[in-house]
Amino acid sequence: MKRVLIAASCGVVLVASTVAVAYPPAVGIAGKSPSCAVCHADTGPWGDESSTIVDVLDGNTRESLRQPDGRFLLRVPRGQIRTVITVIGRIADDEAPPPTRNAWIYVDPARIGTSSFGKFAPGWDVTLPLSCRIVGDKVPEYPGAAVTALPMRIRPGDTAQDTELELQVMLTTGESTKGNPDEWLIANYVLRKLVVEVTDP
Repeated sequence: MKRVLIAASCGVVLVASTVAVAYPPAVGIAGKSPSCAVCHADTGPWGDESSTIVDVLDGNTRESLRQPDGRFLLRVPRGQIRTVITVIGRIADDEAPPPTRNAWIYVDPARIGTSSFGKFAPGWDVTLPLSCRIVGDKVPEYPGAAVTALPMRIRPGDTAQDTELELQVMLTTGESTKGNPDEWLIANYVLRKLVVEVTDP
């Protein structure tokens, strides 16, 4: 199903005490496309990445994991759990109308096109490596911004290895209808990298 929606047809899911509107993106899961942009037009009003927020925060310290080269770096002791928060959206003073929903997925490029349902790095236990969420979360680090924010717990198992993942993001708006999503979906595609490293005791 190459054209299964990555960022559309959101359903309601309860996560802890927060209401999250979510539907899992399909890129790299049901299909073999290497990125969201293969099936979805990158023609929305959010092409100016200087006004786009894509951040990965440490769940405890709230510090960004962004490195000087633009990649995000997460080091986790083997067998232990770390929580990160994926923050996506647009800055507070953005002149463009805000997106209404953001979709994202963390993908190990080596697993795209394989029969494995999970496309995160092998050996890593992870919750919510992908989602589609309605914009409107409040993030202290980005006051007034139109963003989504969702936690993800990560644990390296016995076979986990250092891996560079792709964080594929779609900022979208439009009313979902049956048929070709490009007829109603307005979107922009953003790509970032997350490096996960195991630190052994």
